Amino acid sequence: CRHDESVLPMKYRLILPGVIAAVLLFAACAPPPPLRDDTLLQDTSLTTTDSECTAPCWRGITPGETTWGDAMTILEDDATLENINVQEDDQSSAKAADFQQKGGASCCQIISNDGETVGVIFLRVAPTTTMGELLAAQGEPAYLVGSQYTDDQAVMNLIFPEKSLVAYAFVPGTTGSLTEDSEIVGILYLTPSDMDLLVKTSNLHTWDGYKSYEAYDTSEFDVTPSVTLTPTPEGG
Repeated sequence: CRHDESVLPMKYRLILPGVIAAVLLFAACAPPPPLRDDTLLQDTSLTTTDSECTAPCWRGITPGETTWGDAMTILEDDATLENINVQEDDQSSAKAADFQQKGGASCCQIISNDGETVGVIFLRVAPTTTMGELLAAQGEPAYLVGSQYTDDQAVMNLIFPEKSLVAYAFVPGTTGSLTEDSEIVGILYLTPSDMDLLVKTSNLHTWDGYKSYEAYDTSEFDVTPSVTLTPTPEGG
């Protein structure tokens, strides 16, 4: 099984309406990997106070600011990470670097659309942080939307525009509900401009507390999102 074509997605493909959770599939073969996996990245950065590196900064890497070379140095010098694999796009300047927790499963990726500056950080994380802990540290998300992964797995995409952050909370399928004990299984950091594009081109619900997956789902035609935004040609 190969995932070469999806390893280097175009910048806007990552944030097209209705495809936010699809980035979770970048390393997926059949059958899809479980979303809750203790061998994924061990990371508590969403709940750890670090005045010098707050979202969307992760371990000193900030989308839109950190150069590709500096980011690679940070990854290579991090003793908790391994198997850093860089791929380049033959048809553009884009680059992507896959990496994983030392001794763990493939989990993570940074992407540069221009080959010069990091534009995206995507992390699949071990389920060690809960929704309650996330909200206590980061505040409430502005928007969210549900995305199905398998019959018994789904995620709630929690969108924090001011932090250029999307956090993915696990829900046990489309019949499940989001609670303060729901586990965070993924993190996406974007540039401010890409976050702005995501919000402007997506059908999103405004945050209204802990509710069922169905309450925040936009996959059905009879569901009217709390926020309906018009896609721009740039966003596809």
